[in-house]
Amino acid sequence: MENEQEGPARRERGARRRRALIASVAGCAVLGGVLVLLPRERSAEPAPPSPGTAALAAVGSGVPAALPGLAALIEEREEAVRTRPEDATSWAVLGAAYVERGRRLADPAYYPRAEKALRTSLSVRPRRNTPALAGLAALSNARRDFPAARRWGEAALKLEPRRWTTYPLLIDAYTGLGAYKEAKRTLDRLTGLHSGPAVLARAAAVYRDRGWREDAAASLADAAAGARAPAERAAYLERAGQLAFEGGDLDVALRHFREAVRLDPDQRAAQAGQGRTLAALGRTTEALNAYLAALAGQPSPRYALELGELYESLGMPEDARARYGLLRERVRRAAAGGADEELVLGRFEADHGDPKAAVRRLRAEWKRQPGTEVADALGWALYRAGKPEEALRFALSATGVEPGGGMCDAASMYHRGMIEQKLNRHGAARRHLDEALRINPHFSPLHAPAARAAAEALGEPPDEEVPEMDGGAG
Repeated sequence: MENEQEGPARRERGARRRRALIASVAGCAVLGGVLVLLPRERSAEPAPPSPGTAALAAVGSGVPAALPGLAALIEEREEAVRTRPEDATSWAVLGAAYVERGRRLADPAYYPRAEKALRTSLSVRPRRNTPALAGLAALSNARRDFPAARRWGEAALKLEPRRWTTYPLLIDAYTGLGAYKEAKRTLDRLTGLHSGPAVLARAAAVYRDRGWREDAAASLADAAAGARAPAERAAYLERAGQLAFEGGDLDVALRHFREAVRLDPDQRAAQAGQGRTLAALGRTTEALNAYLAALAGQPSPRYALELGELYESLGMPEDARARYGLLRERVRRAAAGGADEELVLGRFEADHGDPKAAVRRLRAEWKRQPGTEVADALGWALYRAGKPEEALRFALSATGVEPGGGMCDAASMYHRGMIEQKLNRHGAARRHLDEALRINPHFSPLHAPAARAAAEALGEPPDEEVPEMDGGAG
């Protein structure tokens, strides 16, 4: 009897235990579901890459890198080559980082250091060292030594034809040499190998040089949208701003430049672009401040020339001379670092110095690397030196469909129109001066007013009698 009574009690206790277990399991399941829905602790998130690591990825893939990241990368690789002097890869990375930092800071003192690092990499690994060869091509482009850039780039490409990051270096070299068909063929090969923001940005540069402005703008918009890092996106927005400014779309240009500076405060080219655009909008105080900020971080001879001309247009000759003095100093420093700033110096001498000296400099530049920019500058220098007949040949080369493919910016059209006016080719002069003002009526604070004055002096084209037509459509 006792055993019979214990049976139901034992069964009841077992049932209670089972119910408790089920409740416990259900509670754990609910708690687990809640934990899944709750945000993870921050400690579980992967740490962001260090600035040096991010810069290494950027330099290795041929995209712009942030200045703090470049500084960290240089420090890391300098330590690496001190402890492992036979590390050819670290020497090549260090050289590439020096090139990019020198370019971003307009500091040619980095270029001899870059060359030493890259040549050390080659001496350590003389065979199949594509990164060092590509680094020397990038260095030569930064120095505006396009023949050398072509040699190094072609050597790198021969070793690794499918290494896509070599192709943009060759495109820059071919463009600087006026070899526009080769540049386009190289772009076609690049787009067949790789896609992405860096390729889109390079394509935009080629499209711009061929006069395909809408295609260039679309490619830059896609490049900026696809960029992963702020410094990369800022660089593409700066190029989009420059393209918009060249087309006279000032509001769009200013918006791109401002966003670029917001993303990357070290984006000095965008600050100079703001100065250029604000000057065109008549906001001169803001323009001066933007140029001064750009020059403080990147004392480029080109920015010094632009700011000097802005001061000159405002009737401030002393301030203009100070900026022209800075231009000369920076050109001298560039030469000491093995960089070629003869183009900007020739432009300066043509308008503000000795036009005959400008002709001598630019003739030598044309002989070495006959690109469109050099043709335009040499033609203008010849005009200023009193040789309009010879000047016209170079102006035609700079603005014709061949070899450049149709890139006709406002400044080069203005130069051509003024040369034609001097030669009494009034119809052509009127047409090209009007074209310059149509493309961008604010292309220069000094030369845009001169273009308007010259076009007004030429007057309206004469009316032509319309011949009478006999009969009508039958």
